[in-house]
Amino acid sequence: MNRRILFEMNSVYRDSFRVAGYVFGHGEKSACIIGAMRGNEIQQLYICSQLVKRLSEIENAGGIKKGKSVMVVPCCNNYSMNVGKRFWPSDNTDINRMYPGYHLGETTQRIAAGIFEEIKDYQIGLQFASNYISGKFLPHVKIMETGFEDLEMAKTFDFPYVILRKPKPYDTTTLNYNWQIWETKAFSLYTASTDAIDKETAILAEKATLAFLAKQNIIEYNHKDIYDTKVLCENDMIPVKSDVSGIFLPEKGHDDLVSKGDILANIVDPYEGHVIRQITAPCKGRIFFVQDKTLLLSNALVYRIIKED
Repeated sequence: MNRRILFEMNSVYRDSFRVAGYVFGHGEKSACIIGAMRGNEIQQLYICSQLVKRLSEIENAGGIKKGKSVMVVPCCNNYSMNVGKRFWPSDNTDINRMYPGYHLGETTQRIAAGIFEEIKDYQIGLQFASNYISGKFLPHVKIMETGFEDLEMAKTFDFPYVILRKPKPYDTTTLNYNWQIWETKAFSLYTASTDAIDKETAILAEKATLAFLAKQNIIEYNHKDIYDTKVLCENDMIPVKSDVSGIFLPEKGHDDLVSKGDILANIVDPYEGHVIRQITAPCKGRIFFVQDKTLLLSNALVYRIIKED
């Protein structure tokens, strides 16, 4: 294992800001794994820490294939993580909306440029990401439809779902999109949690990543697939919103099967305590996502459901 500083920036009031990468093996740039880009991505940081540990063991046992190398970057934003903020502390900008970056730009543009310069030539790029909406998701792999996506490779992850997303204008400055434009086969991996560790899906992500690297002939790792991966288009899932604000009390969680008309959640008046709305399932299916904020705003997305016939 070789620990490298990929980007460093001096600070006036505290220690320098550094982004570290852990390189395993020697040879071609086979795969790069990115963890926490935002300050609340504790789950993503934890998963990468476990991958650093496991890949170190695999390397010591001679399990990195000859001429191959893997780099893991556990955290790209430890400043925000140290002060408990999701985005960059001084200006609240998002590093994952700054790619491919600009060396003479604002702070997060320079960070993105420094990181991207080090990782853009890897053949495969994996990012443990978090959604802009806070909540619990079923584990899935997400790929952008850029014309460079590799759906067949995405299906080799041992994850329950592969989600295809049509890029919107703001997606063009994300790492996943720019990796693909620079001809890296890029995949975003999502587990059930972000700012707290969900150990079950963290273990799933660790094993699925190692199995994926083995299938790509990068490492030696014994694995057995447990999922028959399903491919879904993001827009095909049924969104469920609340038309009132109040205290959100869910009755159903992610991965639950529901029938049309089942009660998904109750919305309670925060002052008077009575139920002002019951949110019901619009169709039969499996709950893919449930938001986790206790105070709910009107017209907020609360569930996404994978419709089943």
